[in-house]
Order: sequence, then C-alpha cells, then structure tokens
Amino acid sequence: MKLLQAKLSKYTAPQEAMAAGIYPYFRAISSEQDPEVVMNGQKVLMFGSNCYTGLVNDPRIKEAAIEATRKYGTGCAGSPFLNGTLDLHKQLEARIAEYIGKEDVMIYSSGFEVNLGVVSCLTGREDYILWDEQDHASIIEGRRLSFSQSLKYKHNDMESLEAQLKKCNPDKVKLIVTDGVFSMEGDVANVPEIVRLAKQYDACVMVDEAHSIGVFGEGGRGICNHFGCVDDVDLIMGTFSKSFASLGGFIATDKEITNYLRHHSRSYIFTASITPASTAAALKAIDLMIEEPERREHLWELTNYALEGFRNMGCEIGNTSTPIIPLYVRDNFKTFAITRDLLDEGIFVNPVVSPAVAPHDTLIRFSLMATHTKEQVTTALEKIQKVFRKHNLIP
Repeated sequence: MKLLQAKLSKYTAPQEAMAAGIYPYFRAISSEQDPEVVMNGQKVLMFGSNCYTGLVNDPRIKEAAIEATRKYGTGCAGSPFLNGTLDLHKQLEARIAEYIGKEDVMIYSSGFEVNLGVVSCLTGREDYILWDEQDHASIIEGRRLSFSQSLKYKHNDMESLEAQLKKCNPDKVKLIVTDGVFSMEGDVANVPEIVRLAKQYDACVMVDEAHSIGVFGEGGRGICNHFGCVDDVDLIMGTFSKSFASLGGFIATDKEITNYLRHHSRSYIFTASITPASTAAALKAIDLMIEEPERREHLWELTNYALEGFRNMGCEIGNTSTPIIPLYVRDNFKTFAITRDLLDEGIFVNPVVSPAVAPHDTLIRFSLMATHTKEQVTTALEKIQKVFRKHNLIP
C-alpha cells in the first residue's frame, strides 16, 4: 500500500458507523423532491430539504427547464469567460440585479463557488477579512485561500466584531462576511448592527443570503431587504439550489466589483457555466416567488407552528426563528441513532455532527418547505417526540 493510501486507511469513522447501523449519509431517494419522497420503496416525509419555497417539483419550473434544454441543449461546454455565456445567462443576471436591487450580478456554477471565488480574491495581503465563527464552510474556504489577514469574531456577537475591527489598520480594506441566516442553527445575522459598525470603521459588508432568499423580504428578496439594508450591504450572495429550485449561485454588487471579479475570480473563470435548464428554472422561480406571496405566508405559518410545538415538547432549539430548526442532541453517536430511528418512523431529517459543529453542539436539522401541510408537520412532531423520549432527551 502506498503512503497516501496507508495514511487515509486509518480513517474508519464511516465504517464504524455502518457497522453500528447508524451511518446516515448518501441515502438514496427514488422520487421527486416533494414533502413526501420514496426511499427503499417506502414513503417518507421529507424534513431535510433546503428548497424552502417548495418549488423544486413545480410543473412550471420543470417546463421552463425543458424548453430551455430544447432550445440550447444540455450544457454550455465552456466557461462564461470564453464560450459558455448564453443570452439566457445575461437575462438571468439582469433579472436578479433588478430583483435584489443591485447594479450588477454575476452567475457562478454553485453557491459554494461564489463564496470561494469572491472571498478569496477581493482583498490583498495587507487587507482584512472579518468573519463570523459560524459562517458557512464555503466562506471559510474562501478566506483560507485569500492572502489577507483573517479575523474571526464570536457568533453574532457585535462587541466581538467591533473589537476585531479596532485591530485593523484604518487605511486598509476591511471586508466583513456573514451568513444572513445561519445554515445549521437557523438564527438571523444582526445585519443592521453589522452595517452600522461597517460605516463607523469604513468597512465593506458581504452577506450570504443562501438560506434567506425566498423566506425573508418583499417577494422573498432576502434578509437585507427585510432589514432595509440592501443599499448598505456591498455584496449580496445567493444560491439557486435552495429557494430557486435549481443549481448555481450569484453575487450581486456594483459594477466596479463585478468588473474585477469577472477577470480575477478563479472559480468563475475556470468553471463551466450553469446549464440552460438550471438558468431557465431560476428565472421562472423568481417570477413565482414574486407572484405567489401565499407560499411564503404558509411557510411562516408552518414555521411558527413547528417552533411552538418543539418548545412545548421541551426540545432545545437555540435561537432560531426561521424554517431551519436545530434540535440539539449534543452527542455524535446519539445524533446518528436518532436520525436512523426517525427514518424508521418515516421522517427524514439531517444529522449535523463534528467537525461541522463542535462535538457538544451536535443536532438534528429540521427544515420546512412551503409545500408541507400542517398535518405533515404534526405527524413529524409526534414522531420526533416519540424518538426523543426514547433517547431521554425530553421528558
């Protein structure tokens, strides 16, 4: 065995979980991504999706994707920098710019690549990136690739952020990067206070709206719109793989920044463009998010119902106020076991364990879609109460 394989062969955590019958990953679904899915021939209620709008199986989205495939084919065969830009991509960029309220937009192949390519290249060696300790992995990877000085602040702690800002040379660029809604904990960034501090210390702000577009703001425009901070946030990032029911991502900002990114952001330049189907699906999703506000209203009704149900049950759910509800378990093995037991009960949820979170912060991630029914949420609450009692997590 070569040295690399010998080294990696010592990583046996997945095999140990499989042997214990609690390995929770790569579970195959053999149906549409609906509130109810089919797994191993059995119907399961899906509470692990990130498509908060529930548009992922909407026939109008499907038809838009099919029509685009008929016209443009299945792929673009190149980078947007060279031969991979379609007029359809330009339409989507202009539509998002109007929707979000920014001067210009760039489309990337995924949300991860947006953060990777933007955060890694905007600032220089003598500049600063300030980031929340609970930021998404894509932001963390972006700042790791950057040559800038990296300053971490405590989660959603504005005193900690200010303390880090005070360390910065006032004459150098300072970029504050935060999730809008934190993807695991479901809590909301204090964007108004971040903006206030940014103005005070002459910093720029970038907000990752992956989990807030489609949920917050007028027409689902996101957390910056919700707080009335769009003009004060320099860069707004979004992804198409969640509320847009597609695949890809974007950065919305001013033309000075996009001009630089188009010619320096490696995850943009050296990656193929998103497919015509994905582009058309995202375009149609914007229309539906604006035209059907009842989707978001229903989502919030379900969210408040579920939050109340979990609190009354005695579950520890942290500071969430969104359709992302963390059910803290605080033990890796038990988190896996609960995930298995809930699937046996017909409930699909996602386990979140170390190193994604600290070992004492492991949780079950329960997420809602606008297409869920109240009856389905009630069923999930009952099954979760049963399993959590079995594992002595609630009375």
